[in-house]
Amino acid sequence: MPKKSDHNQTQQKNRPDNDRQDNIMGRQPSAVWLWLMTLGMLLIVAGTVIPIFRLETVIYKYVYAAGAVILLVSRLFNPYRGDNDRLRRLFRIESWSAIFFCVAAFFMFYDRMSARDWLAFTLAGGAIQIYTSIMIPRTASKARRKNDNNQSLR
Repeated sequence: MPKKSDHNQTQQKNRPDNDRQDNIMGRQPSAVWLWLMTLGMLLIVAGTVIPIFRLETVIYKYVYAAGAVILLVSRLFNPYRGDNDRLRRLFRIESWSAIFFCVAAFFMFYDRMSARDWLAFTLAGGAIQIYTSIMIPRTASKARRKNDNNQSLR
């Protein structure tokens, strides 16, 4: 009769592709954190669009700040836990976009007469967000292909 540990080792060798993907992408955040990230980004967009359309209200500062804080908290509590160093760097850069949004929220309240600073930090955070949203799937795909090539060579 085979030992239970032998059975577990056999199962680990014959894992499906999804488990191999977990080594590359790491543990995925729960649905609650994904919803919070999405909510934070939507609040940032709403807080940015309100003054652009010249709607006379002060609430946009609070909407933007709430979105920036929600995004920052959700990014900080969901670090990358995979094996790929390049993906770890990209996820860390993505967290910096949330920090840029928080700095932009600070400048919304600090400098009331000028919109230059908070818009500059918002654009910088948006550029970083766009870059990482393109590069993370691309890098993960390359890592999967490299992993598959290494598996097939064995």
